[in-house]
Amino acid sequence: MYKKIRLTPVLVIFLAVLAAACSPSQFVLPAELSETVNSVLERNPASEITEEQPVSDEPSPATPVEPGLLAAYENTLINIYEQVNPSVVNIRVVGQALPSTIQMPELFPDHPQIPENPNFQPPNNVSLGSGFVWDSEGHIITNNHVVDGAQKIEVTFSDESVASAELVGSDPDSDLAVIKVDVPAENLKPVQMGDSDSLRVGQLAIAIGNPFGLEGTMTVGIVSALGRTLPASDGMTAGPVYSIPDVIQTDAPINPGNSGGVLLNDMGEVIGVTAAIESPVRANAGVGFVIPASIVHRVVPELITSGSYEHPYLGISGTSLNPDLAKAMNLGEDQRGALVATIVSGGPADKAGLRGSDKQVVIDGMDMQVGGDVITAIDGNAVYDMDDLIAYLSAKTEVNQKVTLTVLRDGNPQEIEVTLEVRPMERVQNPSLPEESARRAWLGITGLALTGDLAEAMDLPADQQGVLVVEVQPGSPADEVGLIPGDTPFTVGGQEIMIGGDVILQVDGRDLSTVPELAAYFQEVGAGGQVALTVLRDGKTITVEVTLGEQP
Repeated sequence: MYKKIRLTPVLVIFLAVLAAACSPSQFVLPAELSETVNSVLERNPASEITEEQPVSDEPSPATPVEPGLLAAYENTLINIYEQVNPSVVNIRVVGQALPSTIQMPELFPDHPQIPENPNFQPPNNVSLGSGFVWDSEGHIITNNHVVDGAQKIEVTFSDESVASAELVGSDPDSDLAVIKVDVPAENLKPVQMGDSDSLRVGQLAIAIGNPFGLEGTMTVGIVSALGRTLPASDGMTAGPVYSIPDVIQTDAPINPGNSGGVLLNDMGEVIGVTAAIESPVRANAGVGFVIPASIVHRVVPELITSGSYEHPYLGISGTSLNPDLAKAMNLGEDQRGALVATIVSGGPADKAGLRGSDKQVVIDGMDMQVGGDVITAIDGNAVYDMDDLIAYLSAKTEVNQKVTLTVLRDGNPQEIEVTLEVRPMERVQNPSLPEESARRAWLGITGLALTGDLAEAMDLPADQQGVLVVEVQPGSPADEVGLIPGDTPFTVGGQEIMIGGDVILQVDGRDLSTVPELAAYFQEVGAGGQVALTVLRDGKTITVEVTLGEQP
């Protein structure tokens, strides 16, 4: 038996790491790494690299690791840390409207509060977060949820100097805020912003922030996924829940306190602002969410100049068209688009004559609205689901801009021109929705996105996706319909959780593989609404119908 020796093992391993971290246009070897690689190639010329060699039955001796390769990788990380850490600050907020310990949004907050660190108890009405220096004028960027409701803001720099800060502007709908300190320009080191639009899954991702109040903490991972959509609020505010598009997902460990910190590429450039985690214990579980630099570039300058940001507004609510909905509307089962469910009275879509859904059908035992316009394109760009529409409106349009929507109405395509308006600053309840939808929808579970490790531990395929039910609150809607929580201890990110429970695969026939997606969909339906959960239980798929409650 023979095998082909392609490259020396150490070179394969290290180049694999670097290739995953860089796109071709960004890939630049450090000088010391380049010299090491060249020396390895000199010892292994191309004519030898493809030579067929017999495979011995004896175990091969371990190949010694080239010390220069690891040193080069370490030096890259060290250089990035030394370059960027002086730009990252710790933010202490006093008098927040919702007192907490170290704050980071719970993307599925339907479980009892669990202390982040039993050995760390900051005073009441104090929360901690992160931020980074934007310019030499003292502007610092953080998350809106870090400083929302603050009566006093203190900023601690990497040299331990402390300065008071004032809020300059905030935008809840992108979860960004700008604060300002009055310190000499020579003491400020602005970050270098990067290009989040060119990111690829697998690239290196480096987070720097203040998890649990531990200043200047750096963690390393990769870009795990792109194009996620997250709810822009916690759902406590009456009215529609807007979404943040094009969110970056990373497995670089981020924890409460990292909110407002930076996510960096291999050049030390900021590609996003760490904003939220998905975890049943409010600690790292390998799924973190980051507001992309593209949104930061658009929003922050407006916050500095005017204190707020005007989002373009279409004035609809809806859902992604799936095969069941398409079939119910006599469309091809492969038809995709954004189905308009309701139209906000007096909004841009209403003025342009867009039509909402006016019929109800029963799908998997649940009443569903159908019959509305299906948006299949905007300005000639294909719309395959609601996320595509949200992302385009956010990235490509402005207030007062005219856009052309291609819609299917009664199966016939037509074009409708809409003039976008300013998104209402105050949440306005849609009068065509039932009153219950203005309240926060509640299922009553602790959920966790299924990862490869969790799936294997439950004897499921490693690529199985879904939301694992970790806990079920007694008396909740989930408890009433018999959702089953985990019963087997398993350690994730140093925290013990219970696995083995139900895995939610779909909601109303729609694949929802992350907790934020699930939470956002529940807010679309609203408290009192019914949903059909497709659940994997003991290796079998079942459908569970549940009426969402109101968050206690």
